[in-house]
Amino acid sequence: MPGSGQARGAWGWHPLDSRWAQRVVDAAGVRPGELVLDVGAGLGALTAPLVRAGAQVVAVELHPGRADRLRRRFADSPVTVVRADAGDLRLPNRPFRVVSSPPYGISTALLKRLLAPGSRLVSADLVLQRQVVNRWANQDAPAAARWSRHYDLSIGIRLPRKAFTPPPHVDSAVLLLRKRGRTKP
Repeated sequence: MPGSGQARGAWGWHPLDSRWAQRVVDAAGVRPGELVLDVGAGLGALTAPLVRAGAQVVAVELHPGRADRLRRRFADSPVTVVRADAGDLRLPNRPFRVVSSPPYGISTALLKRLLAPGSRLVSADLVLQRQVVNRWANQDAPAAARWSRHYDLSIGIRLPRKAFTPPPHVDSAVLLLRKRGRTKP
């Protein structure tokens, strides 16, 4: 397992620039008091604007060094840091949202987890590889048509490669999932 001081590329880590993170959170329309998961929280690029928006944040980060840094950074904030793999993540028992820039390699596992039967997911704004977002929004991804019966799938803001440091080799966009017949959490 790479140490926390190892190069970002060792884990394929491309942190979101703080200005772009703020744009993603603003576009998500997070309201005070909402429970929001930030999966793949890194060092808190999205967590910080989520806290400023008044959310109760669960920051999920697998990397031990980054999880420790998140705990220290948000010690006095309404943030719970969970060190977990997205595939093993226990979802909240109450309605929740997700605003996240997860590692691209876990996109499918995360979506399956969030959309599993019994999930209380209300909405998700996921920064993913643009090609993946297009497939889901066009219902070309495996099971997308099934999940689209319960969720509206669409494309949110597009992010240029320079929105990340270091820039990834692919373009990104926000996949929007909105529960149909949604009630306020």
